[in-house]
Amino acid sequence: MITVLSVENMRKSDAATIAKGVAGRELMRRAAEGIFAAADWAPPVAVVCGSGNNAGDGYALALLLRKNGIDCTVFLLSDKFSADGRYYYEQCLASGVPCLPCPDAPDFSAYRTVADCIFGTGFSGEPRGKAKAVIEAINRSGAYVVSADINSGLDGHNGMAKTAVTSDLTVSVGSYQPGHFLNMAKDLMRAKTNVEIGIAPAEPPYEVLEAADAAGAFPERKHFSNKSTYGYIGLMGGSARYIGAVKLAAMANAAIRGGAGVVKLAAPASLCASLRAEVLESTLYPLSDNAGDLIYNEAELDGFSRGLKAIAFGMGIGRTKETEAALRRLLQTYTGTLIVDADGLNALAGREKDLIKNSPASVILTPHNMEFSRLSGHGIEEILADPIPLAKAYAAETGATVLLKGPATVVTDGERVYIADRGTPGMATAGSGDVLSGLLAAVCGFCGDPVTAAAAAAWVNGRAGELAAAEMGVTGMTAGDTARHIALAIKELA
Repeated sequence: MITVLSVENMRKSDAATIAKGVAGRELMRRAAEGIFAAADWAPPVAVVCGSGNNAGDGYALALLLRKNGIDCTVFLLSDKFSADGRYYYEQCLASGVPCLPCPDAPDFSAYRTVADCIFGTGFSGEPRGKAKAVIEAINRSGAYVVSADINSGLDGHNGMAKTAVTSDLTVSVGSYQPGHFLNMAKDLMRAKTNVEIGIAPAEPPYEVLEAADAAGAFPERKHFSNKSTYGYIGLMGGSARYIGAVKLAAMANAAIRGGAGVVKLAAPASLCASLRAEVLESTLYPLSDNAGDLIYNEAELDGFSRGLKAIAFGMGIGRTKETEAALRRLLQTYTGTLIVDADGLNALAGREKDLIKNSPASVILTPHNMEFSRLSGHGIEEILADPIPLAKAYAAETGATVLLKGPATVVTDGERVYIADRGTPGMATAGSGDVLSGLLAAVCGFCGDPVTAAAAAAWVNGRAGELAAAEMGVTGMTAGDTARHIALAIKELA
């Protein structure tokens, strides 16, 4: 796992480290050494500093560049200094580092490398005035850009920005923050790394999954085993308008490719003929319907769910009263792991949270931001601004596991928080969520912890998308391409 500290946790952790006797000046020196070691510094270098401790890191970095014979110039946006920052600024002056006020309309095109030390992870809002002009000048400079701690203008809490530096390398200091992964982060950072400087987390951190962590959800396959060892699971969805959704959930046997023993696919009866060609290894379970739209039948639903370890419900099933009745029945009676996606989430919107909280099932909700807005009552802008705390709060209120989809996926049960930082822009296409639901149902068939299963499935799904993009390109790939690469993504883990 890669440790991630919230901005507030980082602030507390930094203060606690200093309170234990590690001077802030020493932490600043360690930060500068880490940033210096992480990048190749082609001279001349412009070190662009704001105010506060992020600027202090820049002054300490400039001092190191000077000592190593690398030509550099410091540009100051402000004449304000933190106490530790002033110390390193004065060291720069004493060492002969040129320190110049930054012009209102700067031009960094003469520099081969620019060190962005304007704002740190505590920044929020929108850069204005000179700061905005300087950020825009860095972005059009053509230089290799190294951002210290985080890209200036990017919110460390949520990865959102109005105007921000686009970096070739971002070097976070002490620990990553959520803003290094969420929302716009991947569009602004071509690469990132973290340097340790001796700051221990004051509170439990969030965690980003790595390959070994995802692999832990997939048990070693024994010779002495059979299909029941790896779980009977069900996929329930499809309607006259959205037959492709449930087909994608099972396409290329996304669930069986994910390791399930047996997949039972429930769909409106009149659609089953067109599904048979796509689900050779799956069992079809026809449901009562009217011209391809589900008709709720309690006996059929109970028969479908009997003996299943996990069910994924909602992919293209339609926004009808029949859907709501079917989901209510599952929430009230089913005792396995119930994954609610797509139209299932729409059926829950505006419902009492006790329906989820009192369910005997282990419920996993898989919304994107719009679906989460309908579920939680929070606006899209609120969710973008505060994704992890809002997902945690909703999970805690309902007792469900929330898998909030995005460029990096957040998985939480209200206490633990995992981030799955895999995927590609090519997955921003119809059906990607349906493939994830099929895969997640498979993993839940043999992984007993819903949070671990959800995080691992999100990681594998993202990696499968990356493999598909490598073959097909991000523009031309489809959700079906992602499904076809699931087995390869899991093979890599082994």
